Amino acid sequence: MTTGRRDKCTDVSRRILTILKQSLEEGHSVDIDGLGSFRTSTQGGYEFLPESRPQVFVAYAAEDLPVVRRLCDSLAEAGCHPWLDREKLLPGQNWPRAIERAIEFADAFVVCFSRRSVTKYGQFQSELRYALDCARRQPLDQVFVVPVRLEPCEVPLRIARELQYVDLFPDWDRGIRRVLRSVRRAASQKLPPPALFK
Repeated sequence: MTTGRRDKCTDVSRRILTILKQSLEEGHSVDIDGLGSFRTSTQGGYEFLPESRPQVFVAYAAEDLPVVRRLCDSLAEAGCHPWLDREKLLPGQNWPRAIERAIEFADAFVVCFSRRSVTKYGQFQSELRYALDCARRQPLDQVFVVPVRLEPCEVPLRIARELQYVDLFPDWDRGIRRVLRSVRRAASQKLPPPALFK
């Protein structure tokens, strides 16, 4: 990294820390989506409380959004933190990189299959391929990709050959319980992220 670029990164880091400190001094907590919250400590100073809810990236075809929102609501009610692009991406944000980072930080990647998604080209397939690449770097017995069928449909052979999938039909509640077991197992197996601050 060149000296000029390093200086620019240092300046940005200082500005971020200044904003963070100012917000904390004003009595606000500062939430970093998916990572946790900074707040003023009762003993003085500041503390970071890491996010304890399982982080769940939800991949879906846009046509399935109503049932996927129901899935996200069920996950949230059960104590998970679902990541849905329609709710998490901000205007002007570099969305391809934001999606990759959300997948990388997720404890589990729930992929929603339907008659529409299995034949669809585009972002859904890209997210699935990226998640499979992330899963490939994890221990073989670790749960990461959790395939879910929203309706009767063919699960892609590459997925069906290696991973057990969950049906959310005809018994939604039973399906949700099975998804939650997998998500909680994935979260309990995940290694903690490297320390953000030393």
